[in-house]
Amino acid sequence: MSTPQSTLDGPVSTGAPGDGEPPAGRARRGGDGSHARNYSRGFFVKLAIIALVDALGVLGVMAAWGQSSYGILASMVALLVAANWVYFSKRALPMKYILPGLAFLLVYQVYVVVYTGFVAFTNYGDGHNSTKEQAIEALLIQNERRVEGSQAYPLTVVEVDGELGFAIVTTDGDVQVGTADSPLTTQDDATVTDGRVSEVPGASVLDRNAVLAQQDAVTTLRVPFSDDPEDGSIRTQDARTGYVYTSTLEYDAQADTMTDTTTGTVYTPNDHGQFEAEDGSTLAVGWRVVVGFENFTTAFGDSRYAGPFVKILIWTFAFAVISVASTFLLGLFLAMVFNDTRLRGRKIYRTLLILPYAIPGFLAALVWAGLLNRSYGFINQVFFNGAAIPWLTDPWLAKVSVIGVNLWLGFPYMFLICTGALQSLPTDVLEAAKIDGAGKLRTWRSVILPLLLVSTAPLLISSFAFNFNNFTLIYMLTKGGPRFADASVPLGHTDILISMVYSVSGIDGTAPKNYGLASALSIVIFVIVATISALAFRRTRSLEEIS
Repeated sequence: MSTPQSTLDGPVSTGAPGDGEPPAGRARRGGDGSHARNYSRGFFVKLAIIALVDALGVLGVMAAWGQSSYGILASMVALLVAANWVYFSKRALPMKYILPGLAFLLVYQVYVVVYTGFVAFTNYGDGHNSTKEQAIEALLIQNERRVEGSQAYPLTVVEVDGELGFAIVTTDGDVQVGTADSPLTTQDDATVTDGRVSEVPGASVLDRNAVLAQQDAVTTLRVPFSDDPEDGSIRTQDARTGYVYTSTLEYDAQADTMTDTTTGTVYTPNDHGQFEAEDGSTLAVGWRVVVGFENFTTAFGDSRYAGPFVKILIWTFAFAVISVASTFLLGLFLAMVFNDTRLRGRKIYRTLLILPYAIPGFLAALVWAGLLNRSYGFINQVFFNGAAIPWLTDPWLAKVSVIGVNLWLGFPYMFLICTGALQSLPTDVLEAAKIDGAGKLRTWRSVILPLLLVSTAPLLISSFAFNFNNFTLIYMLTKGGPRFADASVPLGHTDILISMVYSVSGIDGTAPKNYGLASALSIVIFVIVATISALAFRRTRSLEEIS
């Protein structure tokens, strides 16, 4: 019987488990008896990427913590934990491919929709854009008045740990330094020159140029005189002399009331996030509260918005339907013309037809706004011999102009999808119709069009949704104008619902900010578009069954 050959390093492997080689899937042991693991270059690349993601995530968590946005903070922590678990776990291999898209979906879609829905039931807007604590602080600050007969303190503007502050010289010759967050405290080792602070250890004294560069911040800065809020604060208007200011309002935390010390009027919180007196007068600054369906009732019941809302809603539907129909019919017509093999130079013509689609929409709208200008526009000067036709300032002509410009922008897209749909039609069906004796018109109506609609109907639905919210064209071309003559809000004849939301929100500065009402209108738009899209998709399925 033969024996296995051996070497100084051990027995020769025969390839079977237990003969010197570990079985497949079992970790090899190192020379010291420990399990060794080989890390590939890809692992370290993944480690570096996840470290970068974690660093950005921690930065977002810290920012959310500083803004007291605990919902965002919890979401960021959950996403970071999920990312680390997925990319370092062997069990979550499928999630590695869908987690990035899922994260972006949650952040940029789901969160935005949920937050918009929440804001729609609040009074968020001008005068109600903060918490109650912040509103109380703002009221006390905004109602500060200089104490009559108070002493004038020689003042120097300083910077302490990156924050602006004041250094004053008291009547006793002491130097006191403070910032907005730190009340005035005595600095024994400060230097006074010519009755004014010239040097403060641990702080930098700002020269005249530095003060002028931050003039607004200096004049609005208030440094508490002491730890007691009733002692007031030091403020200045010339960065050289400080005076004591105290608030004319006094807040009682136990009774939750605000009292005007000059008139004795007592203000109590109401259900709309404001301090209100018995006579119905309110203080200017309020806070965010939930108001239920009040924004929705305002949109449909308040005469300031209800009248324009109905007009804008009708025009929005008309604009979306006419835009889709006109662009589709023109695109289909051109696609059929240039699909004829007998036409020479088809590729050149098709290239020229898609040029409007290659130009950014907002830029094209701005160009058309100049072309249609009443006074110096190219259209009036060249085609109408300088006539002052109010293309963008007359209510009906403005609507015609909007539809015409949108036709110029939109038909290349319909031309492309109709060309592709026509070229993909089954030839056997067309030949069968021809054998059955169907003429060109009957073949187009009974065969080509139904088959064409099956492939283009979803795109027509998306085009309707896009034009229903085509904010770019309206804002860049007419800005919603011309304005309604009988409306008390800045809305116009060419406004669609989405541009109405923009105007109502007050972002453009033409009206007080009202994010709650704007969010409520956004929810209405979402419901309308979702309902129409659902009905249209059901109709699309019926077309597929017929085909």
